[in-house]
Amino acid sequence: MQAASTLASQALGEVAKWVAPGVTTQRLDTIAREYICDNGGTPACLGYGGFPGTLCIEVNETVVHGFPSAYTLRDGDIIGTDIVAELNGYHSDMCYTFPVGNVDEKVMALLRTTKESLYKGIEAAVVGRRVGDVSNAVQTYCEKRGYSVVREFCGHGIGKKMHEDPEVSNYGRRGTGPVLRNGMCICIEPMINLGSKNIVMSQDGWQTRTRDRKPSAHFEHTICFENDETRILTTFDYIEAALEANGVDPMIVRGETEISTQV
Repeated sequence: MQAASTLASQALGEVAKWVAPGVTTQRLDTIAREYICDNGGTPACLGYGGFPGTLCIEVNETVVHGFPSAYTLRDGDIIGTDIVAELNGYHSDMCYTFPVGNVDEKVMALLRTTKESLYKGIEAAVVGRRVGDVSNAVQTYCEKRGYSVVREFCGHGIGKKMHEDPEVSNYGRRGTGPVLRNGMCICIEPMINLGSKNIVMSQDGWQTRTRDRKPSAHFEHTICFENDETRILTTFDYIEAALEANGVDPMIVRGETEISTQV
């Protein structure tokens, strides 16, 4: 799981080098696919249920499962890049939402809060506690700041399959749901909207956007529980190093509540 997670993290680090106005989302998808394949992995989303890309592309109001396309990124866009890498029979899943050029401060605040809520969820993910504790931590953190939480999509268990039990919602009550146990691997992935929580799915059954067309942000880590400790297997370090090299201050999207790879 760690090897797959490192591969996914490095692949998004390569993608991060190219996120800029004038670049197509298809180009970003090709970069991710080639990196995973060149390093012995398999882009698990590609062909999954007919999905046409390596990355789920989430531009502006797209919440999840957007297709790579000829769309050219514009100054002021945001783009989520959700990736699943398979290596040696194991999967890892992560997502990062990038600012493109000069992004409105209200939208940047959404990105920061969503990213911070991911780490709030991870802080609540402790062996012996329940999935609902994670869900409630994400929901409470975002809703107190005036944002809405997508209900229809959630995090999940992961391992030899891309999606395993348990489901890990981004809303819920503390003390409910399955118990978190040693040996489990789960994905926590807040999907948070600037406006209403309501979403609309396109006729292709994949691409989903906010109903009010206001922006949505999405961040995700794969974590595991081992020896009563919580480990973050994926990392944003490669991404934020690439942003910094491109002259983008990673602090503009770095959450104030980020925690180490072991909590």
